[in-house]
Amino acid sequence: MRRRNNRTPRRAPNESEATGRIGQELPKNQPAPLRPSFGYGERPAEKAPAAVKPHVPRTPSRSDEGKLEVETQPESLGAPPAELDGAEAGTTPREPKGHVVLAIGLPGSGKTTWFKRRGVTPLSSDMLRTILFDDITEQRYQGLVFGTLRSLLRARLIAKMPWNYVDATNLSPHERKQWIKMAKSFGYDVQAVFFDVPLDVCLQRNSNRERTVAEDVMRKMAERLKAPEFDEGFSKITVVRVKSS
Repeated sequence: MRRRNNRTPRRAPNESEATGRIGQELPKNQPAPLRPSFGYGERPAEKAPAAVKPHVPRTPSRSDEGKLEVETQPESLGAPPAELDGAEAGTTPREPKGHVVLAIGLPGSGKTTWFKRRGVTPLSSDMLRTILFDDITEQRYQGLVFGTLRSLLRARLIAKMPWNYVDATNLSPHERKQWIKMAKSFGYDVQAVFFDVPLDVCLQRNSNRERTVAEDVMRKMAERLKAPEFDEGFSKITVVRVKSS
């Protein structure tokens, strides 16, 4: 007589992560695990990535709270930001932070003497030639001399020095323009001291100096000399003349 086998048949291993018992037998009434619609072992086709939209800065509308301010960097990192000059309605012009005084005149016209009588030490091109080249007559490096002179004035304006004097010939509006532009960009007032001295007097004084300028050079400089005008940006012009005999 054959013995009956009462053993319960083994169930398939548990492959579902839903029960938390991976590897254990599934209950008898456990439904079959769900399968993806694509074939088993196959991967769905990857979708093409969406195009990235370029970033467009948002301009705040009038409904946004606060005040919108747009700041533009300056071309030069040494100049201060532009300030209002008081031209807006209901405001008064700003007081200047200080003054820049330009001497204008030929060699021998009395510029250096004028400063000495007033106890003023100006920024001088002659002084720089002595410092840089040990020779006050050196004329080969004019660009270097006046570039250094402008840098010295800029340093004084940054330091907020109230009075600043420049002792150079400054013969033409073109030569004076850079000084005026720099001074005004720092909020400084610009004045001129014009030495209106006849050429023959300048030639006579020049001939008595230890350091002389050639006569033909003096005459060419006299042809370039232009009297300062208020429309260049000067707030005050002082004219210095010799006494008439």
